[in-house]
Amino acid sequence: MEQKQVHLVMFMGQSNMAGRGTADKAPRLTAGAGYEYRAITAPDQLYVLQEPFGKHENNPAGVTEAGMKTGSMVSAFVNACCQETGVPIVGVSCAKGGSAIAEWMPEAAYYVDAVGRMKQCEQWLMEHDYLIWHRSMIWCQGCTDGDLHTPKETYKEDTRTFLHSYLRECGIERCFLIQIGNNRNDAAIYVPIQEAQEELAAEEASIVMVSRQLKTFAAKGLMKDEFHYLQEGYNLVGEEAGRKVGLLLKEQMQEITQENLIKNLLH
Repeated sequence: MEQKQVHLVMFMGQSNMAGRGTADKAPRLTAGAGYEYRAITAPDQLYVLQEPFGKHENNPAGVTEAGMKTGSMVSAFVNACCQETGVPIVGVSCAKGGSAIAEWMPEAAYYVDAVGRMKQCEQWLMEHDYLIWHRSMIWCQGCTDGDLHTPKETYKEDTRTFLHSYLRECGIERCFLIQIGNNRNDAAIYVPIQEAQEELAAEEASIVMVSRQLKTFAAKGLMKDEFHYLQEGYNLVGEEAGRKVGLLLKEQMQEITQENLIKNLLH
């Protein structure tokens, strides 16, 4: 029997990753494209991924925001990514609205929770004979640090520290970064955070920017309040990011397949 193949993806950050849209306006999930591993509420099986993604995955000792998740970019992301790779995604929700980067530092509660959810999913998949092609994270965070006027260099170095530690501890290959948008009422306040994110993506091979669209949505009327977006906006970003991630993962899959072919020929 052919082994079941998946990509394991952590969806992490703050409210615009958690999703403040409208679930019934999210795209219908392509059959077989994605599943949710519910590490907190039902860790003994996979569920067909649906919106609001991660709605009930609240851990009192870590990431919790009961009733806040209303519709995210995840379904659009999964559809676009799977269309490129042909391999379904198993997604894990671990996003906390209003969280500053200081709350994600190694050993902090959100960090510990995120490590636990990832490793629990990985173990379950391996115990149930899944082949995990790639382990990735999608990260969208920084608005709260903009509101707090966190200095650019502080945000940049704290984010670097967090990502280096998390990727290493979880065996995650790359962080796919979705750049934060603008505050609807103050277009300049988040610019230092956006600049820090650009610099991190330029400096770190393991950090890949996959969407900058959010900062264009205020001018397009796609914001529902100062900080969050209409479902149409989440759909656009999810589709763009999913397509770019899918192309990168497909390229890696082809390289691995080619390497294995050469090894088999040599032996």
